[in-house]
Amino acid sequence: MKAQQWFTHPVGLTVSAVMTTLLWGSAMPAVKIGYEKLQIGTGQTFEQWVFAGYRFTLAGIMLVIFASVVERAVHKGDRADAGSTIRKRTSVKSGSTWFRVSRLAAVQTFMQYLCFYIGLSLSTGMQGAIISGATCFFQMVVARFIDSSERFTRRKTVGLLLGFAGVAVVTLTQGGFHVKLGLGDICLILSALFGGIGNVLAKHESRDLPVLWLTGRQMLLGGIGLMIVGTVKAGITPFQWELETMLLLAYLAFLSAAGFGLWNMIMKYNAVGKVSMYLFLIPVFGVFLSVVLLGEHFNEWTLAALLLVVAGIVVVNRTPAQAIATNDLDVTRKGASNQSVS
Repeated sequence: MKAQQWFTHPVGLTVSAVMTTLLWGSAMPAVKIGYEKLQIGTGQTFEQWVFAGYRFTLAGIMLVIFASVVERAVHKGDRADAGSTIRKRTSVKSGSTWFRVSRLAAVQTFMQYLCFYIGLSLSTGMQGAIISGATCFFQMVVARFIDSSERFTRRKTVGLLLGFAGVAVVTLTQGGFHVKLGLGDICLILSALFGGIGNVLAKHESRDLPVLWLTGRQMLLGGIGLMIVGTVKAGITPFQWELETMLLLAYLAFLSAAGFGLWNMIMKYNAVGKVSMYLFLIPVFGVFLSVVLLGEHFNEWTLAALLLVVAGIVVVNRTPAQAIATNDLDVTRKGASNQSVS
């Protein structure tokens, strides 16, 4: 089965999206555990950026190697496709292409996680997971401005409302809304904004560039950028590493490589409005995993949030098929009616 067939098939799309959001949801408690193990305090901003830089540089290396292996497999398996791949790889070596990769790296990795790591250090794992749900909204709004076909239809609006209702339920049952936003909340919202912009930008760039090639290199550049700004005051090796923390870093790098690789493939082959709703699963997975891994307070209303999020996803993704079937039925009825009249 080709990549496009898998990522556009309902089963392939759902499995890939759930795997991606589960990985991203696990990032919140994993980063919090990393802060604790490496003794990174809330005020140690530069150390947080170095930690983030390690993660995304390693993730970029992982994905660059994986993309190279996949490309070689294509060369061996199909000579015709191999020739196309060679021509495409040659075309991505131009200066304008590297500018596009750097631009994506600046948004999807550097700015998103520059804000995210500060915000998460000032918040709980649950708060980070919940606010990250705003990425869905930002992504759909940005896509609407870039592509006129990405409209806010009735079903998209209903799906968004259901998704936000799920996030609201989690928030209300974890201590209520706070009118006054703290620095951590603002940073997490900015992270969600840059994440939404970066996802749409990645979809745009993937029209001309191989997804895994693009994703691996943008993460590598973004990770190096995070390390550079962090080492200004923290130095390049501010931590004491043990086997446990090295394995944790490896997992964070893996979830970034796998998550962004999968998500950018999903974005490449599907309309933004169709897949954005899946991002609402990140808060749900993040809350559950924060309870399990961090021992944060659990509330049974999280189940209600999950049901609302799933309902929103179903509305956005199932209604079009039903509408098509209905239209086909109407056309058939009209055809039968015309025949009877004639």
